[in-house]
Amino acid sequence: MDRFAVVLPAAGRSTRFGDPKQKKIYAELEGRAVWLRAVEPFVNRDDVGQIVVAIAPEDRELFERRFAASVAFMGIRVIDGGAERVDSVAKALEVLDDACRYVAVHDAARPCLTTEQVDAVFDAAREHGAALLATPVADTIKRADDRRFTTETVPRAGLYLAQTPQVFRRELLVRAYANRARLGGNVTDDAQLVEAIGHPCALVESSPLNIKITSQTDLRLATAILHALPKPKREGPAHPFADEQQMWGSAPKPKASDLF
Repeated sequence: MDRFAVVLPAAGRSTRFGDPKQKKIYAELEGRAVWLRAVEPFVNRDDVGQIVVAIAPEDRELFERRFAASVAFMGIRVIDGGAERVDSVAKALEVLDDACRYVAVHDAARPCLTTEQVDAVFDAAREHGAALLATPVADTIKRADDRRFTTETVPRAGLYLAQTPQVFRRELLVRAYANRARLGGNVTDDAQLVEAIGHPCALVESSPLNIKITSQTDLRLATAILHALPKPKREGPAHPFADEQQMWGSAPKPKASDLF
């Protein structure tokens, strides 16, 4: 079986979230932090061999205090991220298990991902080497000038809104990251880097419900979405408040000190 490593960049500053007391990934969403919701669809999959979360170095004390039990139960490795998203992913690539042939990068602030979406994008990555979730643009798109007056209407045919996970053969993503300096600082996702080395990425049609938390309004929308989504059927728990024996069986549980 092909094994996947899952990387969650979680070192952002949350400047648009509007809460000076905490970052968006630590906000509570239906009883659990946003980042925990984001990681849950990957935890009990047989094809996931490793999960790495890259946090801001200044958040480490908070992270260990609030989430040490979750990290230990889920077997997550926590590393210090970088100043930008691509820096965090680059650091995660350096610590991946050799057994993982594919790498999935998922936003830590995207908490409404479903198992079916993970299945679909993983399958597409196996077939094409690179794949991402995306939704076709449905609204009319306007281009504006600096004064916010319209300058043109952009044809929406063939336009998609990129989401995550974005999933790649490991050697392809490593090669794309080795080339990232040539693109300068305007890199917004991993697929952009892979495209830059000449490899197209397959689009897997997703749902607008797979939202990314940016503002307080998004948090309220995510709460409504979680209520609307079908409850997943799990073979094991997705967080440390469920049955511990079912999660780990007879294998020894990792210690939090081994994962931070």
